[in-house]
Amino acid sequence: MRYISWLFQMFIFITLLGFALKNGQPVTLHYFFGYEWQSTLVIVSLLFFAVGAGLGILATLGIWFRQRREISRLKREISDIRKLSGNSEVAETSV
Repeated sequence: MRYISWLFQMFIFITLLGFALKNGQPVTLHYFFGYEWQSTLVIVSLLFFAVGAGLGILATLGIWFRQRREISRLKREISDIRKLSGNSEVAETSV
């Protein structure tokens, strides 16, 4: 399994290296108010990919934190039910 992982990593590296070598042309990004930025195409592509991935992660953080709160609440409920069932009283609760 380790060899397959190394082969996959080598394939990704060689593919990205080829992409970088083929897209080394300078590009100019024009902003508002006359601002512009010059860089190579591969740097601009990598920058926009990284910003998009970061925004995607930020978009999922709210859902992730909400699920973590729900999991902790459900664990507390299970703990409470176990404490009740340990006594002589057996309580039926809807979970």
